Amino acid sequence: MTVDGETVGAIGRGLCALVGVTHDDGPAQAEALARKLWHLRVFPDEAGAMNRSAADEGLEILVVSQFTLYGDARKGRRPSFVAAAPGEVAEPLVDAVVTALRARGATVATGRFGADMSVALVNDGPVTILLEL
Repeated sequence: MTVDGETVGAIGRGLCALVGVTHDDGPAQAEALARKLWHLRVFPDEAGAMNRSAADEGLEILVVSQFTLYGDARKGRRPSFVAAAPGEVAEPLVDAVVTALRARGATVATGRFGADMSVALVNDGPVTILLEL
């Protein structure tokens, strides 16, 4: 992940977590999300079944703050972002997710909150899962 040509966050094999915060979110949701991400069984076991987690495999997690996840485009052609929490509310909660992941033993890389980030990933599988807590 780069900002203005500078690499600000990078991982090897692991999870890329796009984290959006809405008005009803708080520390409990940040803690629950960290727990869920770390233990979510989306990696294959010996038989190829999704039975292993990032915790099981010792994998890394890239946390990307992403207010646009709460974009609502049901009406018109321009999305509304009123469901996204403002930066002063969202930033500490994204930081809380990162802190909670690290407290569990995860290696976590992040972007830069509020920056125009360029994110590149190899989506192996691909597996994309929406988690709402």
